Amino acid sequence: MSMLNNPADKYRAFSPVRLKDRTWPDQVISRPPIWCSVDLRDGNQALIEPMDRTRKLRMFEMLCRIGFKEIEVGFPSASQTDFDFVRCLIEENRIPEDVTIQVLVQAREPLIRRTFECVRGARRVIMHFYNAVAPVMRRVVFNLSKAQVIEQLAVEHARLVRQIAAEQRDTEWVFQYSPEMFSGAELEFSRDIVDAVTEVWDSSRSNPFIINLPSTVEHSTPNIFADMIEWMHRNLARRDGIVLSVHPHNDRGTGTAAGEFAIMAGVDRVEGCLFGNGERTGNVDVVNMALNMYSQGVHPGLDFSDIDEVRRSVEFCNQLPVHPRHPYVGDLVFTSFSGSHQDAIKKAFSARKPDDIWDMPYLPLDPIDLGRSYEAVIRVNSQSGKGGIAYLLEAEYGLSLPRRLQIEFSQVVQEVTDTTGKEVTAADIWRIFEGEYLLDAQPFGYVAHYLVEDSTRDEVELSAEILHQGRQMRLSGRGNGPIDAFVNALSGLSGESLAVVDYHEHAIARGADAKAVTYIELKVDEERPLFGVGIDSNIVTASLKAILSGLNRTARNRRRNEAPARAVA
Repeated sequence: MSMLNNPADKYRAFSPVRLKDRTWPDQVISRPPIWCSVDLRDGNQALIEPMDRTRKLRMFEMLCRIGFKEIEVGFPSASQTDFDFVRCLIEENRIPEDVTIQVLVQAREPLIRRTFECVRGARRVIMHFYNAVAPVMRRVVFNLSKAQVIEQLAVEHARLVRQIAAEQRDTEWVFQYSPEMFSGAELEFSRDIVDAVTEVWDSSRSNPFIINLPSTVEHSTPNIFADMIEWMHRNLARRDGIVLSVHPHNDRGTGTAAGEFAIMAGVDRVEGCLFGNGERTGNVDVVNMALNMYSQGVHPGLDFSDIDEVRRSVEFCNQLPVHPRHPYVGDLVFTSFSGSHQDAIKKAFSARKPDDIWDMPYLPLDPIDLGRSYEAVIRVNSQSGKGGIAYLLEAEYGLSLPRRLQIEFSQVVQEVTDTTGKEVTAADIWRIFEGEYLLDAQPFGYVAHYLVEDSTRDEVELSAEILHQGRQMRLSGRGNGPIDAFVNALSGLSGESLAVVDYHEHAIARGADAKAVTYIELKVDEERPLFGVGIDSNIVTASLKAILSGLNRTARNRRRNEAPARAVA
């Protein structure tokens, strides 16, 4: 490619801050920030169809239930719809006592006055005004010098905000200022304009205000953004009177990392949206950031214990789907299809005790903590193995397959998935299991049995009625137990040697509805041993059914093996 035609030539590399003594990389997130949801403003303006009143109310009420104490509810001066919605919240007394609404306005006098008019009568309001500070905006949009931007846009309107607030004494006011496009501006200029605003507001430890630093467009790697935040954290005047906030965007796909690094670099507050909705590639994903905190043993301060309901509500309000691979929330994020993953998960669940620290392979969070079940943790397709299949049968149907039976049955399921190329559900696996081990009555079917035991003798006598190739017949045999006696009787009928290689049994459910399941590995003559399975309320009956199941599978295998031979002949 000619360098003259190289698209990269028209872009400028970002410059490092060169903060040589940075401290943020060694910090640990030990408590959640103050969270502010901007779903109803920044998120709403990014929708193809902005929310109507019904959707806005549902979103607001959900945000309150989740535990947000600060919610940006609109841009009242920008549209009558936003103005009316904010009035609805105030006049219908829909704002909980512990929740503060926030409204956004540009640094323009008519818009600021209109916004104060909108929130009249509210108990407590964050009045959030902003102006852009990046060089491209000063040069192209405003045609103002740095000094003019500070005085005419920031300071003049900070005075106006303070003046009007003093006239509306029935409301408790919190002021917030954002140097918009902070991520694309010179740090020294951002500091100067913030210092000028906090001087007008006379911010102090007893009278703090919010300074919000937006990565309006994500221009750099998140470590550079963290350096910018730590530089501001160190160099702002009146820092003890500032609630330092960030509003990360996700243009580079690193919004979550930028938000976490910003907390480590000294911020107190984070603005964002549920599931990362917002302009272009979105705002920082509050759900992602909040749930990441569990990995540090830190409660995020927000309630996502019914994450599926949160997702459904957001999808309804935004009319946008949440991706199935979305961290913690998507339909597939707790799902393993890989056989090796499934085997590890199954073994870890078996070994885990209720009070153990969560240390599970491939599952960073316990789905139960988010209101999800373990049902979707393991799903089976052509990439899966014995562990996943065995897990689903045990979790959904109570069958605890012996290891060799797991291997044997997984090959049966693999044939199905290889043929269809599709996922099989737990119900599908059960149907395959029934067809392979439980339903086939050819050539043998169980009818009844009669057992005679004599405590003075080591042997028992068993008489059984079975179906053999559709005909009912009676067998008798002796042995050291009912299974041995039945095997001896069947050997006499078929003229083949039968041997029980392995035996397992356990109960399914408890009480009056309990059933026994028996797994018997049976070897017929010199053929490869195969398992048979029997289920019945009587343990002896289950064992006899399992033996017949193994014989029927052996006969079926013979038919399969003979078919290719006949075709060749």
